[in-house]
Amino acid sequence: MTSIDPLSRKAFAKASKPPGDGLFWRYDGPTWLVAIGTYAAWFLLIIFHEAIPWPLMMLLGGYVLALHFSLQHEAIHGWRAIPSWLRTAIVWPPIGGWLPYEIYRRAHSLHHRNTVLTFPGEDTESYYHKRADWERYSPLWRGILLFHQTFLGRLLIGPLLRWRKLVIIEGGMLLRGDFRNVPVWLGFFAGLAVILWFVSGVCGMPIWEYYVLLVYPGLSIGLIRAFIEHRYGRRAGERIAIVESNWVFGLLFLWNNMHLVHHLYPAMPWYRIPSFYRQHREALLEHNNHYRFSGYGEIARCWFLKPVFVPVHPIK
Repeated sequence: MTSIDPLSRKAFAKASKPPGDGLFWRYDGPTWLVAIGTYAAWFLLIIFHEAIPWPLMMLLGGYVLALHFSLQHEAIHGWRAIPSWLRTAIVWPPIGGWLPYEIYRRAHSLHHRNTVLTFPGEDTESYYHKRADWERYSPLWRGILLFHQTFLGRLLIGPLLRWRKLVIIEGGMLLRGDFRNVPVWLGFFAGLAVILWFVSGVCGMPIWEYYVLLVYPGLSIGLIRAFIEHRYGRRAGERIAIVESNWVFGLLFLWNNMHLVHHLYPAMPWYRIPSFYRQHREALLEHNNHYRFSGYGEIARCWFLKPVFVPVHPIK
């Protein structure tokens, strides 16, 4: 372990320094490669969809759309070598099919208030419920939420519950007379119309097929990362997990599986996270009270049909 405190500005500055000279590193070349590769892969999958068996399309298409979501996440926090308007323009195209980038950006920014991590009603990405609310739920709804807390449940019904939450939040704003998100949604639907015109009108892929074989699996695969990354702990650091996964998931999540590092230093370039973690592993694990997993295989084995936790917040 290095003698530099991993929570210090000095450690962050050292880890965020480009690993090489030249324009490639100065302008976040690895992120540009991910962006180009993501859109190229999506384009090719749509163009050649008739030649791709549907199980393979679900796997590849889901991976590509989940990777696009990770790229949007990187644009919120990092990619600082280019102006905000440009990185927004690059990740804005709604190939994911369901969530406007701007709404994701606003909600996710609130999630990074580490002092309220996991608190229902305050953390926008919490899976916990207030005890008073839980006691009012019907047995059926509690059962659904408990199944959602299993690895299999998160894959199968996670997207449905995520869409339900979005409708409740956005619909509630409209019912209260709050129309601030209307322009965002109008732009989103305009962009989505162009995407679906290309998918269906140009390439001949039915829209339902696009949602079944790409959009739903993409969100489902993306929820694998969120399954275990936060749980309640006395200190904020104890609420943030580290998953020491392989390159398949590491690239998919742009190393956000090393989630503690991301919460400590949200602006750290994604491709610098693994080396920073290796250098400061012992201190980081001490900081989060060894809330660590060796990979998503371990997580799936432990909680495939067992709830990872009962989603009633201990102090709310």
